[in-house]
Amino acid sequence: MPSQYGQFCPVAKAMELLDERWTLLVVRELMLGSRHFNALRRGVPRMSPALLSKRLHTLVRAGVVERWVDGNRVSYRLTESGRELEPIVEAVGRWGIRWIPELGDADLDPHLLLWDIHRNVDTEAVPDGRTVIAFVFPDVAGPARCWWIVVTGDGVDVCDADPGDPPRVTVEAGLRTLTRLWRGDVDWAGALRSGDLVLHGEPQARRALPRWLKLSALAGTPRPDRRAALPV
Repeated sequence: MPSQYGQFCPVAKAMELLDERWTLLVVRELMLGSRHFNALRRGVPRMSPALLSKRLHTLVRAGVVERWVDGNRVSYRLTESGRELEPIVEAVGRWGIRWIPELGDADLDPHLLLWDIHRNVDTEAVPDGRTVIAFVFPDVAGPARCWWIVVTGDGVDVCDADPGDPPRVTVEAGLRTLTRLWRGDVDWAGALRSGDLVLHGEPQARRALPRWLKLSALAGTPRPDRRAALPV
């Protein structure tokens, strides 16, 4: 049961629903286009399926989310009430990227990063046919070290197993570097110039990659000049 603050204040009443762990991140995923349970799980990979099911049930009961059943297929979407949360979630994200820029090692997740990147591919900029983009994280151990994004006329997929086609371009970077690039903390030119990010493959594909991979919607958020805030 959600926390009860025992206040008539509308902020308190809203937070009784919204400040439960993971709730706003589930709303974020629905905002970004996830409609099915497995897609929602990809966007919150460290959330247990049981807890995701519980949060969805709570949001449906509160009228924030609609649950649709089509045969054996269940989908979720935001209601009018849920859509009113979109500018709030975006504002929280912009505040976070401006004022909480530090990333701990526990914040870095290749599964979530590639899931986010794959749904922001500009398919209009990618050449027709089948295009494979490979990602290598030298600082990540085990199977999560290598990933592939496959772009076809049918859409965009992210794979953690080699799809078998040679990549047009391979991105080699530390997980922190690519995460910071995705967030807009650094830009393509700076990451390439520093050598923290290296591109391999067809020259034309290497030049075009920044147009293919659109960054986070929050990447363009202006950052405060923290040097100006330092005491003299």
